[in-house]
Amino acid sequence: MARTRCYRDGKLINSDFPLDKVSEHLDKPHTVVWIDLTDPSKDELALLAEEMDLHVLAVEDALEVRQRPKLDQYRDHLFLSAYQAELAKDSSEITVREIAAFITKRALITVHSDKNLDFDPILARWDSTPDLARFGVPFLVHGLLDHLVDGYFDAVQSLDEQIEDLEGDLFVTTANQADLQKRTFDLRKDLVKLRRVILPMREVINTFLRRDLELVDDQMAPYFQDVYDHVLRATEWTESLRDLVSSILDANLAIQGNRLNVITKKVTGWAAIIAVPTAITGFYGQNVPYPGFGHLSGLYTSSAIILVGSLILFLVFRRKDWI
Repeated sequence: MARTRCYRDGKLINSDFPLDKVSEHLDKPHTVVWIDLTDPSKDELALLAEEMDLHVLAVEDALEVRQRPKLDQYRDHLFLSAYQAELAKDSSEITVREIAAFITKRALITVHSDKNLDFDPILARWDSTPDLARFGVPFLVHGLLDHLVDGYFDAVQSLDEQIEDLEGDLFVTTANQADLQKRTFDLRKDLVKLRRVILPMREVINTFLRRDLELVDDQMAPYFQDVYDHVLRATEWTESLRDLVSSILDANLAIQGNRLNVITKKVTGWAAIIAVPTAITGFYGQNVPYPGFGHLSGLYTSSAIILVGSLILFLVFRRKDWI
């Protein structure tokens, strides 16, 4: 599957044309094209690479999955590897989708194997800023990067809200501890996953801004700088949430330890109270004469000692908040 667009003099003149028409469009001056390939075969990508003069190493990276987010420079083009992050529709899990892009002076070629990767929001972003289309390929790259970084913000915000709910359940005594710990570890796993795709993007976007490379002109530089600021904020937010989740895990363990100490203290207090009647009945159960032996007064005496001793211990422990 392939999607295409052609811009000439900053205006969209054609879309969804076949790949064999790409060269025909590029033969005309002031023209840039966007090509999107979904799960292309090795031969299909090789043919496109030959036509667009793409480096063989960049083509290999586009076919390999689980690439680190990066921006590689070749003689006539750039190779971008990045990820889209979003909240799964059927769960609270963060889903990341890999996307590769070849960036030439007159073309942006995106490649991805995930058929669920939706490019319509990116197209809408391009269509919403037609005044920037005159900048050509940097305009297309900016729209792509801006969409990806905005997706990071949405994902981080979703995790932040889940962490707030987790904090609210932390001090609920009736909370399911197994569920609480599972949610904590799931959040930490999602944050680690998100950090792996956000953190390297700082260097990627910073490379576009390097003036010695002249990848972006002065007019588009502020837009890329804005994306760079956003990815920095997303990175810092992710780092703070990761620390917060670790703190929640430690706090939960501390709370459980304190609750166990309180329970142990109360059980020990009641055990001390119960020890009084046990001692009295055990003492009076000996087979030797004692005061009141064989008389009803002995029963009254032992019962009175049990009640008074237990009451005194109860009041003392209650005053010390031991029970």
